[in-house]
Amino acid sequence: MSTTARSYLDQVLNTMQTNSINRKTIDWTAFRRSVDEVAPTAQSVQDLYPAIRTALGLLDDHHSFYQGPDGTYVYNPSPRGNCTDPTPPVPDIPVAIGYVKVGSFSGSAGESVDFAQGIQNVVRTADRADLTGWVVDLRHNGGGNMWPMIAGLGPVLGDGDAGAFIDPDDGIIWWGYRGGASISGGTALVTVPNPYRLFRQNPRVAVLTNCAVASSGEATTIAFRARPDTRSFGTATSGVSTANRGYPLTGGGTLQLTVSTMADRTGRKYGDVVMPDEVITDPTETVRRAVEWLQSGR
Repeated sequence: MSTTARSYLDQVLNTMQTNSINRKTIDWTAFRRSVDEVAPTAQSVQDLYPAIRTALGLLDDHHSFYQGPDGTYVYNPSPRGNCTDPTPPVPDIPVAIGYVKVGSFSGSAGESVDFAQGIQNVVRTADRADLTGWVVDLRHNGGGNMWPMIAGLGPVLGDGDAGAFIDPDDGIIWWGYRGGASISGGTALVTVPNPYRLFRQNPRVAVLTNCAVASSGEATTIAFRARPDTRSFGTATSGVSTANRGYPLTGGGTLQLTVSTMADRTGRKYGDVVMPDEVITDPTETVRRAVEWLQSGR
């Protein structure tokens, strides 16, 4: 292996060993030996991609990934879930129930604000003084950036802590929504310029999920867990309810490493699939049951 390749691979492995969510349970001597065996004569960073892919699998977090200096993505070879759910049909929702669908998002800071504002615009249009409650449809939300999702849903979600990230040392960072912004550790991350407030605060909410809900989509799902007057319907999420952090590497590229577990507002940790309160496999029946629950008032 060339000096350049050796230095780069050591940087990747050292970052994993120092920060991985599973750093306390991995045999790092055996881990490094297994990775080194994959590309023993690597000369360039690109030659290391098979070794990095092996390392991502050995981390056993199902979520970490890598982007090389040439833009190549190396994904975790052992992802959780194998979702084959088709895109659900547009639901038929009574006019007395608000409906907002939130999909995945990845984009710039400016686009994040626009995305969050777009969600709040939908909420503003659907809101009425006599609404029975809200359906928050997260089905097929594959993740990306959670912060504009939380900021956009803030009027329905309500102010306050909605979840947390907990690391292997039990360090905790609380996050939620306040004053038109998604908040993490007390810092506003995405702020809606003119935040909307519902006619009726703290409404009843039915949350819809399926197996295509992943990562930041799962964080948004968890934001509604343990919230008063809230119930979820559908099927279990993908199972990567963990948080990644980006580590830029000397020589180019970024390691997106899983470093903490998502928790709800009570501090309950997830890290795997998020099960709905009512498991319903048929998407039309999922909507019907959610509407029935909202209309029942109990």
